Amino acid sequence: MALSTQRASASLSAESAPPRWKHDVFQSFRGADTRRGFMSHLDHELRDRQTIKPFKDDRDLEIGTTISPELLTAIEESHLAIIVLSPNYASSTWCLDELSKILECMEDTNRILPIFYDVDPSDVRNQKGSFAEAFTKHEERFSEEAEKVKRWRAALREVANLSGLDSKNYKSEAELIKNIVKCVWTKVHPTFMLSGSPENLVGIDFAVEQLRLQLALEENDVRFIGIWGMGGAGKTTLAKLVFDKISRHFDLSSFLFDVREVSAKDGTLVALQRQLLFPILKEENIIQVWHEERGIFFTKKCLWNKKVLLILDDVDKLNQLEKLVGEKTWFGVGSRIIITTRNERLLVQHDIARRHKVKDLNNRQALKLFSQHAFKKNQPAEGFLELSQRVLHCAKGLPLALKTLGTLLYTRDQDAWNSVLHNVEKIPNPTVLDSLKVSYDGLEEREKKIFLHVACFHKGKDKEKIIEILDSIWDISSLIWMDILIEKSLLTIKKNNLRSDTVEMHDLIQEMAWEIIRQESVNEPGKWSCLWHTDNISDVFMNNTGTSAIEAIVLRLPKSEVVHWNCTEAFSKMHKLRLLEFDNVIFSSGPKDLPNSLRIICWSWYPFKSLPPIHPRFVVKLQMPHSKLVRLWDGAKDFPKLKYIDLSYSHELASTPDFTRLPVLEELNLKSCTNLIEVHESIAVLKRLKRLDLSDCKHIESLPSEV
Repeated sequence: MALSTQRASASLSAESAPPRWKHDVFQSFRGADTRRGFMSHLDHELRDRQTIKPFKDDRDLEIGTTISPELLTAIEESHLAIIVLSPNYASSTWCLDELSKILECMEDTNRILPIFYDVDPSDVRNQKGSFAEAFTKHEERFSEEAEKVKRWRAALREVANLSGLDSKNYKSEAELIKNIVKCVWTKVHPTFMLSGSPENLVGIDFAVEQLRLQLALEENDVRFIGIWGMGGAGKTTLAKLVFDKISRHFDLSSFLFDVREVSAKDGTLVALQRQLLFPILKEENIIQVWHEERGIFFTKKCLWNKKVLLILDDVDKLNQLEKLVGEKTWFGVGSRIIITTRNERLLVQHDIARRHKVKDLNNRQALKLFSQHAFKKNQPAEGFLELSQRVLHCAKGLPLALKTLGTLLYTRDQDAWNSVLHNVEKIPNPTVLDSLKVSYDGLEEREKKIFLHVACFHKGKDKEKIIEILDSIWDISSLIWMDILIEKSLLTIKKNNLRSDTVEMHDLIQEMAWEIIRQESVNEPGKWSCLWHTDNISDVFMNNTGTSAIEAIVLRLPKSEVVHWNCTEAFSKMHKLRLLEFDNVIFSSGPKDLPNSLRIICWSWYPFKSLPPIHPRFVVKLQMPHSKLVRLWDGAKDFPKLKYIDLSYSHELASTPDFTRLPVLEELNLKSCTNLIEVHESIAVLKRLKRLDLSDCKHIESLPSEV
């Protein structure tokens, strides 16, 4: 008798190749011995564990002496054969013909799994016991066909010499069946090496071990685990390696690649739901998943009792988690769901407590990975070490950058290397930029503005101070937006020596931000939203090309420097300028006016005696230490939002302004204003003043009594 089982291959991508074989496994067995017991249980276990529908010949008795053409075809179209050698197996000429055909078709005997069920392998090999009795009858019955009987004997000897499973070695049929299913799975289902050659993976062993502890495959609970980090850091590579290592332990293993891209392209998650469910529903039923809600219904219905390994790669929206993997109750005991994402917040929102952050490679690991792609070995070729170190400096430990540059430089000479490095040191490789920019493209407009400001002006600064600046510039509470950027792997937090939080970002992410600004108008920095580089600011000022696109200008020089830029009309068209910061920049000529849109003015070493006309409506901070100011303004002016004034070390400052109309002023720093004689009496009306610094103001004799 025979049983044929169709294969359920792991769902790896929408374009998975069709199986080579029509059937996974052809099972040859003696119905009278095993149909209603052992084979029935094995059939059930294969159907249940492998999520496939067996093809079964349900006839109890063979009709005639010739094997049916359908079964001969099934043998030819099967990848693997299981032969259950029971006491009465040899009494069936049908079974013996099946066996002969199997050995004829499957010259690779590794495709054949003999099961010695209540028989001794030596009895099969030497045709003793019940096998001897069967052949005595065959020789009488087929006395005119001696070659046929001889062929049957040879087939039994051959199959008995193969490595198989002996039922006497198992405590129970259940244990034997479990092992058979395991053998079928490992023989029939190829090992999908998604991660490539393991020996070429660098710096990943520790991460795999950390994930192994979190996966805890020996536990029968359902676990969700998140892998998160910036683009190009190796999240997918890590997930592939884990999939390769553990997928054989599950009833169904599915790797859904590029969830973000596929869902964005289709505008729905139906294609991904179908990909997950295809091994179970098959082609004839998968059309029932025509809507996301139907996909949820079938996922729950089909997987609640299955031990599943499911990897969702590159998730960027919460609804992808909600509609593809939902809750733990959707899956059977022992299931493991792994999610890769750039956004840690999604994992938090979906209550995924087990989270692993992918880290950059150290220099030793980076050099090895780069060398594998640039030289096809684990170290640089002779004469290329110094050039390789320059590449490492550009890549900053990011695996994607190391692989991309290594592939680009492979087999090229040193002149080509120098040419590539000259360009990359100015603008990162487009492939790397495109990967990183995915995170930026997924931001909301407010998040984009804050990200670009941090990248251009505030990297390495104290988090609280950055938030204070951003709050002032955009009239918002920016704390939540900063946290979102951190969760999306665009910013990181580092504790400094003072135990406060410093905001950092990967150098390549910062360079990506700079390139985004440049692309706002490639050859016209006057149309950029942010200006931070000396050459670009000089170009805008010298040629008076500033526009309303400019929102922030920050230039910090390492030491005081006089610049001969045309500052007179430079700000006249910058109607949206919110942040202006010059440090150690000494202009030879002053501005005629400043934009009314300004929120923050930080201009140390301001070289003029008075401020140009300024509309005070939006100004929050006026920071001008080491200035040549003699006075700020005459009379009382309305500054409804001004909180901070810093004129420290302005040695020529003779008087303070009238503070009457500064209702929210909190800090006033006049330290070392050595020429200051008196502080305006209106300082007494500043109800919100928290900090007043008059240290080293040697000529101030008294203050209003109310202060």
